[in-house]
Amino acid sequence: QVQLVESGGGLVQAGGSLRLSCAASGRIFRPNILGWFRESPGKQRELVAAITSDGASDVTQAVAGRFTISRGNDENTVNLQMNSLKPEDTAVYYCHAVVGGAQHYWGQGTQVTVSS
Repeated sequence: QVQLVESGGGLVQAGGSLRLSCAASGRIFRPNILGWFRESPGKQRELVAAITSDGASDVTQAVAGRFTISRGNDENTVNLQMNSLKPEDTAVYYCHAVVGGAQHYWGQGTQVTVSS
């Protein structure tokens, strides 16, 4: 059984920073893609950032220049450094992994709240 466990969410003032981390455990075999999605009330879950096993990464336009995704020393970990946070970044952030191109796994989510 694969588990993705997120950490690092919390409450921060606008302009502040948070760092999210996700660790995969269980029968996981070098995920092809690790990423972060977010979901806020009334909105669909959206992709925030993703990184491949080769290190190629991308972030959505809304967070470009503020958020950075990286893989940890352990190939089954991924981090999301969030700087210059805005109230509109408030959401539940979910870690996501794709293994073998077809198997998708989700974390339980971590709340990020940015106060104005």
